[in-house]
Amino acid sequence: MRADRLLSLLLLLQNRGRMTAPELAAELEVSVRTVYRDIEALGAAGVPVHADRGPAGGYRLVDGYRTRLTGLTEDEAGSLFLAAVPGAAAELGLGADLAAARLKLEAALPAGLGERSRRVQERFHLDAPAWFRDAEPVPHLAAVADAVWQQRVLRVHYRRWKGDVHRELHPLGLVLKGGIWYLVARAGTDTRTYRVGRILAAEALPGRFERPRDFDLAATWAETSRRLEAMRHQGEARLRVTPSGLRLLPAKFGTAGARAVDGAGAPDAEGRVEVTLPVEALPVAVHDVLGLGEEAEVLAPPELRAAVAAAAAGLAARYAAR
Repeated sequence: MRADRLLSLLLLLQNRGRMTAPELAAELEVSVRTVYRDIEALGAAGVPVHADRGPAGGYRLVDGYRTRLTGLTEDEAGSLFLAAVPGAAAELGLGADLAAARLKLEAALPAGLGERSRRVQERFHLDAPAWFRDAEPVPHLAAVADAVWQQRVLRVHYRRWKGDVHRELHPLGLVLKGGIWYLVARAGTDTRTYRVGRILAAEALPGRFERPRDFDLAATWAETSRRLEAMRHQGEARLRVTPSGLRLLPAKFGTAGARAVDGAGAPDAEGRVEVTLPVEALPVAVHDVLGLGEEAEVLAPPELRAAVAAAAAGLAARYAAR
C-alpha cells in the first residue's frame, strides 16, 4: 500500500505543482509526519523533489521532471465509470481507487488537456441525491456490490411492506436513482428490483452463478421504470384549478402535471381551468389533491370528490374543536 501512496504523492506533485505537507496529507488521508517520511523515500529513490521554505513554500518536482508510471489497476479502471458520482464510488468502497485513477489519467494527459480537465471539474458538478432528504442508510451496500461483481449468490433478509422475507438472489446489477440504491437480481426465474436500504442482512454463498449473456442492465431498468410508472397511475381525476394551482401542477406532479397543464381547457370568468391529471390509488390521490389546497376542486370521479370532501370536513372539525 505504501508504494501506491508514494505514486499518488508523486502524481499529485506532477499534476498540481507546488503543494504543502498539510495539503498532501489531506489528499492522501494520512498524517503530515507520514508525508515527510514519504517525501524522504521519494528523494532516496531518485525522484527530484524540491522543498521551498517560507510562508509560500511547499514541495514541488524539479522543472521538467515527469513520470510515466501511470498504469491503472483493475479496481482503478473499474472505478472510472463512477467518476461523475464520487459519493456513490465512496459508498461502494471505491473512493480511493477512483482518486488514484483520476490522478493517473491527469498525469497521462498532455499538459493542455490536463488543464482543461481540471477546469471542467472546477465548473461542473453532479449531485445525484434528491433535495431535502437525508441519504438512506445502506449498511449492506458493499456486500451487495461485491456479490454483483463476483457473481455470488446472495442470501438476504429483506423488509417489505407486507412483511419480511428471506430470499436467495442472483445479483445482476446496481442502480442509483434519485440518491437511492436499487439491486436488480434474479429470484427464481423472475428478474426483480430490490431497494438496498431495505436489506436487513446479506450473506454471499459459496460458488458462483452463471450471469445471463443477454442481460442488459440499462434496458432492464428502463423497462422496470416504465412498468412502475404505469402501475403508479391507476386512474384520472378531473380538476378545476386556479391560475396559481395550474402553476403548482408541474412542481408537485412532475411530467404528469406538465402534461395536465398542456391539456388545460379555456379559462372561465374567474380564470380557472379544467385539467385531467393521472392519479394513484384513492388514498394517495386524496393526499395529493389536498396538497393543492383551495387552488383545486375535484370534479370527477365522484368517489375522489367525496373522499376529498370528507377529509377536508374532518380537518375542519379537528381544528375547530381546538
